[in-house]
Amino acid sequence: MKDLRVATVQFEARDGDKDFNLERIRALTAEAVAAGAEFVSFHECSVTGYTFLMTLQREQLLALAEEVPDGASVERLQALSSELGVPLGAGLLERDGDALFNTYVVVSPTGFVARHRKIHAFVSPFLTAGSEFTVFELLGWRWGILICYDNNLAENVRITALQGADIILMPHVTGGTPSPMPGRGVIDRSVWENRHNDPVSCRQEFRGPKGRGWLMRWLPCRVYENGVFALFSNQVGIDHDTIKPGGAMALDPYGEVLSEAHALGDDVVLATLDPTRLEQAPGRRYRRARRPELYKPLVAPPSAGEPPSTTPGWTLERPPGS
Repeated sequence: MKDLRVATVQFEARDGDKDFNLERIRALTAEAVAAGAEFVSFHECSVTGYTFLMTLQREQLLALAEEVPDGASVERLQALSSELGVPLGAGLLERDGDALFNTYVVVSPTGFVARHRKIHAFVSPFLTAGSEFTVFELLGWRWGILICYDNNLAENVRITALQGADIILMPHVTGGTPSPMPGRGVIDRSVWENRHNDPVSCRQEFRGPKGRGWLMRWLPCRVYENGVFALFSNQVGIDHDTIKPGGAMALDPYGEVLSEAHALGDDVVLATLDPTRLEQAPGRRYRRARRPELYKPLVAPPSAGEPPSTTPGWTLERPPGS
């Protein structure tokens, strides 16, 4: 493997406006390529918008969703990748027959590369959870994908790393939601709308416990304990009825932040991934020190007779009749 120059992006996607979002993906990819990026990563459901999906009925979701890889949006992403000569990853709503998935796709100038269906889907009762981990080869590296809540479970990151991933894409739409944790909670919309006149207040919300402060409790740990690179991407600004704090960042196998977005708006951040850091990382030693014979409780259900349940720490606004 050789050094790899990557970009991770934050931008304010519009709910249900694929044309607008794909044009922003185009412009931001071009900006990243002009700065030397060899790969560009966008956030969860960056093509369709995300949190507003909770307000849609099944028929509306089916109308918004597309096939993967044969749908129009994936075709546009692949054409963009070919035009600009760089692989990229973006999220959308996938339709497979009557099933709906929160899906992240990676395309390259030569075609479709991979998809990951979110393992812990929850924003809508009509979404089906994915059932597979995703690891693939690209640009001489091994990559994995875990979408938002997938990364909250340490087991998912560990398994993806054990399957050979050196870089894990971690697309999110997160932050600024109700929470019992001290200091966390919603970000007032007026703070975002007044960010040009009062950037300090907006920055304090984004970098405090509602945004970056919460991420730094766990995100570097996932990377450090497994000895992998990670590209975290996130929505910024208005996301349905919430404000998202962005904070796109690249992390190295020591859990250190290589680069991160500080802009109060759309931003592209770049980092160089040095493969020599992988074998030196403590997480690689920890993986070799595992005692699988002791881990039977890890595969037991959460409670006797109770199936696994993915729930957020905030109340979902269910569509009528769901």
